Amino acid sequence: MRKVEITSFNANWAQMFKEEAKQFQDIFGSDMLAIHHIGSTSVPGLKAKPIIDIMPVVNDIDAVDHFNKEMEKIGYEPKGEFGIAGRRYFRKGEVERTHHVHFFQAGHSDIKRHLAFRDYLRAHHDVADMYGELKESLAKRFLDNMDAYIEGKEPFVLEWEKKALIWYDAK
Repeated sequence: MRKVEITSFNANWAQMFKEEAKQFQDIFGSDMLAIHHIGSTSVPGLKAKPIIDIMPVVNDIDAVDHFNKEMEKIGYEPKGEFGIAGRRYFRKGEVERTHHVHFFQAGHSDIKRHLAFRDYLRAHHDVADMYGELKESLAKRFLDNMDAYIEGKEPFVLEWEKKALIWYDAK
């Protein structure tokens, strides 16, 4: 069973992202249009689960399925859409999870949502601090219940995502 673990920000997370991004570039080549470090590990100073979230953007989401074997060779488990239409999700590490990868086709609305929330937290340290404190509190309450932890964060994330999208569009 996975435990909910929140740690202080680790400056090595950016390097961990770069290392994986290089491997994805080698595998996907020109099929990959962009790759973004998203999630809490991409926000300097933010407390986070020590799992690197990566969002590659591709021309054709269905083409990603043709690379499942190559992704498995570098330690990733393909999970298909995994609850989000138009996404291809991969995870690395079973119990000791280290990376989550969310492939989207260019133009998918979740790309903007992820980038807006990330950039908003990077620019608004007070909100990032509130988010970190909430996550730490929820992790203590729900150490053995990842679903309850995620559910506990949801109202905060939904509220601030809306504000982040308005802010992002106004930039």
